[in-house]
Amino acid sequence: MTARRILIAGNWKMNGLSADGVALASGLADKMKSAGAVNFEMLVCPPTTLISKVADAISGSGIQLGGQDCHMNEKGAHTGDTSAVMLKDIGCAYALVGHSERRTDHGETDAVVAAKAAAAQGQGLVAVVCIGETEAQRDAGKTLDVNGSQIAGSVPDGSTAANTVIAYEPVWAIGTGRTPTSAEVQDVHAFIRGELVKKIGADEAAKTRILYGGSMNPKNAKELLALADVDGGLIGGASLKVDDFWAVAQSI
Repeated sequence: MTARRILIAGNWKMNGLSADGVALASGLADKMKSAGAVNFEMLVCPPTTLISKVADAISGSGIQLGGQDCHMNEKGAHTGDTSAVMLKDIGCAYALVGHSERRTDHGETDAVVAAKAAAAQGQGLVAVVCIGETEAQRDAGKTLDVNGSQIAGSVPDGSTAANTVIAYEPVWAIGTGRTPTSAEVQDVHAFIRGELVKKIGADEAAKTRILYGGSMNPKNAKELLALADVDGGLIGGASLKVDDFWAVAQSI
């Protein structure tokens, strides 16, 4: 098996004011500095308003910084949007694209997600491409069809393991406390890797990290992270507390 460095990514979503964000980032930075050499990579994706403050708080800790979205264009008349080059300019190394909440709340299509991912990659950022099925799709037996089509449509041509991470988020398990069985998670992750083979080739697919993003927490992280094709987690609620997020990382 190709060795893939575990990525523990925190999506803070629309949470946190300045004091909260700095306290959270500083707490994690202290943990990382005290830990010395670690066998994982840690990423935090705060709201855009907090990125600069968080960048300062995690400086020198080894924690990576990411945006929760980026626009497909570099600049222009796009009120309220943030481009990949802007994220890079304030210290980001990653950008989430295609999160289920963006797909649902903002009607983002696979083509839009692919364009955003390509924009991120073009600026030297790692695009974390989010995919996943809804409860209705799951109940209809379409889990693999949906994820296969989203890989095909949302991952830009020319993507590599160095500039792309996939985050599988079963929409029905986000923030609900419900999770698939470990066998179900592994089956979908293995399927996704197979679809990546078609998209970017066997060598790159074997090296690409696939994160699990359905309510990973300190209680279930160890079991999930032990699965052959789970290479980390995209964590929501548990990433908002220093001890919980750190506990997930320590469960590796």
